[in-house]
Amino acid sequence: MVFVKYSKELCISLLKSKHFDGGGLPKKSDFTQEEVMAIKAFLGPWPRALEAAGLKEPRDNIRILTLKGTKSFLFKKNERIKKIPKKGRKRK
Repeated sequence: MVFVKYSKELCISLLKSKHFDGGGLPKKSDFTQEEVMAIKAFLGPWPRALEAAGLKEPRDNIRILTLKGTKSFLFKKNERIKKIPKKGRKRK
């Protein structure tokens, strides 16, 4: 059994090499279980790992924050953008 010391750089190079060999975005099934665990440990969930390797566009950071009994707001990178009106309510 061969032991490999994984690093962030090695995980990124694994993703990039599979991308250039296969032509599309690499899937988890393209790697061994140990490689998938190392990639997710160093780079986070699979979509974030593909973003870290530069193979996928970063996701949009706009989130809708709703708390029970409070108002809804749109947030982007910890700053408030606008209030979301409730459905069925007409504005004057």
